[in-house]
Amino acid sequence: MPKKSGTTRQKLPVVRTDRAAASMVADGDLTRYDLAGLKPVRFEFAPKSARLNMRLPEDLLMAVKEAAVESGVPYQRFIRQLLERALASQR
Repeated sequence: MPKKSGTTRQKLPVVRTDRAAASMVADGDLTRYDLAGLKPVRFEFAPKSARLNMRLPEDLLMAVKEAAVESGVPYQRFIRQLLERALASQR
């Protein structure tokens, strides 16, 4: 049986501003927090300047929307991520 370390990790505190989060990361010791439940997040910085309009079968669109909900992102961002991954895999 694995030996326990004897230290209990604290829950990550809720921060309400970017300034508070930056301060916590810069000045705090994150090793004392339980980070096991965190998921990686991808930020989109590029402006969206082009539009795309396409027609899909309704069942395909519903499947995409359900997959987006499971991934925790809006469905249009989910479609964009799928397109980016498909293009990256071809390179």
